[in-house]
Amino acid sequence: MKIMLNVLMLIIVLLSFAAGFAKVSHSAQEVEFLQSFGFNNLAISLYGILQILSALILAVGAVFSIRGARPFGASAVALCFLVSSVLIFISGAFVFALLSLIPVVLSIVLIKPVGGLNNKNT
Repeated sequence: MKIMLNVLMLIIVLLSFAAGFAKVSHSAQEVEFLQSFGFNNLAISLYGILQILSALILAVGAVFSIRGARPFGASAVALCFLVSSVLIFISGAFVFALLSLIPVVLSIVLIKPVGGLNNKNT
């Protein structure tokens, strides 16, 4: 179970980094989509930075067993993914919006994992 949770964490961290990088680099699709909801370039960049920092906190908290960092990072990642999912729902892309909820749910799983992920003897 611990290996599966660590693989899940790696996937979520990479997804959050990728999503954040797309926003920070002002990917044409990201900019067009977010501007349709009133985001300006600064807000898009800040949103991307938040996604990258959240992923970094999650990863560092897990690797170095920093108490509270992993759940905080996972919560922030989940919130960022949830904002994106809500915007996708509002845009009317319901199937894609439902699929975009998968990283939200998986991030929530990482907030307080089952079986003691932090127990070094497991």
